[in-house]
Amino acid sequence: MTAFTKRSMEGEVVLITGATRGIGRRAAHEIATTGATLIVVGRSDERTAKLVAELHAVPGAGSIHGEICNLMLQSEVRNLADRVRTKHRRLDVLINNAGAIFSQREITSEGFERTWALNHNAYFLLTTLLQDLLVGRSVARVVNTASDAHQTGRMYWDDLQFSKRQPLWGWRSYSQSKLANVLFTRQLAHYLKGSKVTANAVHPGFVNTGFSHNNGPLARAMMVLTRPVQRQDSKGAETVVWAAISVEAEGITGEYLYDCKPREPSKRAKDMAAAARLWDLSEDMTATRGDWDCH
Repeated sequence: MTAFTKRSMEGEVVLITGATRGIGRRAAHEIATTGATLIVVGRSDERTAKLVAELHAVPGAGSIHGEICNLMLQSEVRNLADRVRTKHRRLDVLINNAGAIFSQREITSEGFERTWALNHNAYFLLTTLLQDLLVGRSVARVVNTASDAHQTGRMYWDDLQFSKRQPLWGWRSYSQSKLANVLFTRQLAHYLKGSKVTANAVHPGFVNTGFSHNNGPLARAMMVLTRPVQRQDSKGAETVVWAAISVEAEGITGEYLYDCKPREPSKRAKDMAAAARLWDLSEDMTATRGDWDCH
């Protein structure tokens, strides 16, 4: 594990989505040691309650709160943001970590392809809804879990929801969403310029988690076969934690991070015209037009 200095987070509030498994769960355990008030967001009542109990037992842990949210649905994201605002009234670190790949294309009840709804819309909407809590802090951080899958990704501007073309067992839609994570992060850092809020995207590496186990026996078999080259979840979570709470990450913004240092993203991920276009479309898809105009 890379050596870095954890800030004391007593009195500060950290929210992490996708916290009940894999990278998110490991990151939550590491962050709990700082004394932060920790909000862990999961979809399952049982797994979230189990995680909260685990975190209460971590030496040095502060207040731990579990929140249930299906992040694929914007209505639930909005309810989550309302609860955070009512219960906590501040936010010092937001970690958008929940994500998945789906081999079969399905549409949510709100009309969005599942991968796009979870991996991009949820990031954009939750950050937008909580922006004032972040900007209102003297120092705050946004950390978005991305992936090197973005290297093969492209934005299908005429078909973001894959209604016209095949998603190739979910890979096209997934890699597009991970490219969107990096573009969103770069544009977010641009919007936050002049504030004391930083925004960075993280590539955790190929991690041994439950990722893709929802996609049938072939996907599960592939995960088993590739296990020798997979990282442990502790290593995968390391850069997420570093970006969120380390002294060394202070002031770093707009970067794509891997192994606790900036890494060059793909050429498409550095296209700021594409980042601005994605932002504009995201405002329309999440009905948040104008919410960032004051920053």
